[in-house]
Amino acid sequence: MTQPERAVRVAAAQFAPTTDPDANLDRIARFAREAAAAGARALVLPEYSSWFAPVLDEAFLAGAQPLDGPFVRAIRALAAEHDLLLMAGMVEAATDPADRRVANTLVATDGRSPLVVYRKIHLYDAYGARESDWMRPGDIGAPGTIGLGDLTVGLQTCYDLRFPEISRRLVDAGADLLAVPAEWVAGPLKEDHWTTLCRARAIENTCYLVAADHTPPVGVGASMIVDPVGRVLAHAGQHEGLITADLDPAAVVAVRDTNPALRLRRFTMTPA
Repeated sequence: MTQPERAVRVAAAQFAPTTDPDANLDRIARFAREAAAAGARALVLPEYSSWFAPVLDEAFLAGAQPLDGPFVRAIRALAAEHDLLLMAGMVEAATDPADRRVANTLVATDGRSPLVVYRKIHLYDAYGARESDWMRPGDIGAPGTIGLGDLTVGLQTCYDLRFPEISRRLVDAGADLLAVPAEWVAGPLKEDHWTTLCRARAIENTCYLVAADHTPPVGVGASMIVDPVGRVLAHAGQHEGLITADLDPAAVVAVRDTNPALRLRRFTMTPA
C-alpha cells in the first residue's frame, strides 16, 4: 500500500434546524463560508438540516422536498461555490404513490459530480419515538461512499450509529472516514451514549469519524471529530458553531498496521 499524499481539513456544523427552510439554508450558507475560509475541504451538517420540528408527526410530510427541490439545489450551489464536499440530512418527499411516508435522507455533493444519496436504514423507533410512522426505511443497497482526496467517506445517519454493522459494512467498502449527521435526542445518559458510540465506531474500525448533531435542548450537541485511535480532535460543546480538524490518510494506514483488527477478524457481514 502506498502512503497517501496529504492531510485533508474537514468541518462539522452544529445547529438546530427549524421549520423555516430559508432560515436553515441561511445558516448552512454561513457555515459553508466559514468552513471554506478555514481551509476545509468537506462540511458535515446535521440530520434534518432542510426541515425539523421537535415532534415527529404529519407536519414532516408537508416539510419534505424532492431531491431536485430547492434544498438540494442550494447546497449543490454552495458546494460548487466554496469547493466543498457538503453532506447534509434532509426530509425527502415520498416517491411511492402507495406510501405517503417520507424518507430520512443524507445527500453528499461537491456541486459537480452526481449526487450521492443515502436513506437512513435504521429508523428511530426507540425511547418512545416512532420514526417509522412517518418515514420509510432505506433499502439495503450498495454502501454509500464518496471520495475526499485520499480518503473515502462512508455515509450513515444518527440511530445507525447504534448498529456497528453499518459502520463495518462501509469500512469493508473502502471507507476510512465515517460521516454521521444526527439529531441525537437529549435524555438521561444520551450524551454519554453518543460520545461512547462515536469513539467506539472510530476505534473498532480504525478510521476517522465526523459527527454533526443538533444543539440542545432537543439534541445533545457534542458534535465531534474523532481519529482512528478514538482521540477527539475537535468538540463543539453545547452551542451552535463550526469545528474543524486535519485528517491525515497516513494515520489510518499506520493505525491499521499497528492494530490490524480488520484483517484479524473471523466474522463477515450479511444483511438480516
